[in-house]
This record gives sequence, structure tokens and C-alpha cells, in this order.
Amino acid sequence: MSATDPRVELALELFQKAYMLQMQGELDLAEALYKRSIELHPTAEAYTYLGWTYKFQGKLEEAITECKNAILIDPGFGNPYNDIGAYLIEQGKLDDAIPWLEKATQSVRYASFHYPWYNLGRVYLGKDLLNRARSDLRRRWRLSRGMSRQARRYG
Repeated sequence: MSATDPRVELALELFQKAYMLQMQGELDLAEALYKRSIELHPTAEAYTYLGWTYKFQGKLEEAITECKNAILIDPGFGNPYNDIGAYLIEQGKLDDAIPWLEKATQSVRYASFHYPWYNLGRVYLGKDLLNRARSDLRRRWRLSRGMSRQARRYG
């Protein structure tokens, strides 16, 4: 499908509307629009954000499933790896979260590289591995600090 394909354009429009509704707390409407967007033109972003909507609805298993769908479409997109790790942390499955978060740190397409380091720090704090937690949280701090410097430089 080309960029001028009307299905792709409509899918993008639905995705953007779904995101706005999600941010306004209209989760059921956002869910419906993300699903329609995916029907027209599935993207890793749409699956990931549908998962995020499910997370806000308390549906963590569904959220994880949608993130796995996102990875099938774009294995280089970091958000779904981090999100799966974060959802597993919420479920108390700290050991299961680690490989997902480590994959997120290796992703080639991820604008917020500090999140998986933060979440790894949470895991290691929860496991009483304080030195490891400190190391990962420091890495997160350095990455996020560097991002804010870069934003000031280019923003």
C-alpha cells in the first residue's frame, strides 16, 4: 500500500483520534478507533497504543497480547517490549519482565530509551538487588538528562 492509499490515510486519522480520546480518558472509544485503524492498516504503533488502552482498563493480559502483535509487525520498535515488561512488573512477575526490558534497551527505534532502564531499576529494587538497581537507574537518569539537553539544543 502506498502512502496515498486512502485506507492508510484513514487508518492514520483513526489512530490519531484514538490517541486523543485515550488521553481524554475516553478509553472505550479509543479502543474502538484503534481496532478500526488496525483493520485498515495494522501498525506496531496502533497495536502498542491499543495495548496501552487495555492497560488503563485493567486488562493486562490483553495489553500484553497487543504488544506482542506490535512486535510481530515491527521487531525494532522498542515501546511494546518496555510496555510488556512494565505490565509484567504490575503483575508481580519480575523475572519474566527482565528479558522484555532488556530487549527494549536494544531496540533500534525507540524515542524514550530511558524507560526500560527505569523499569529494570524497578525490577532490581523489587528483588533487593540494590547495586544493580542503582546502576540501571543511573543509566536512565543519564539518558533522560541527555535527551533534555538535546531537546534544548535542537528544539
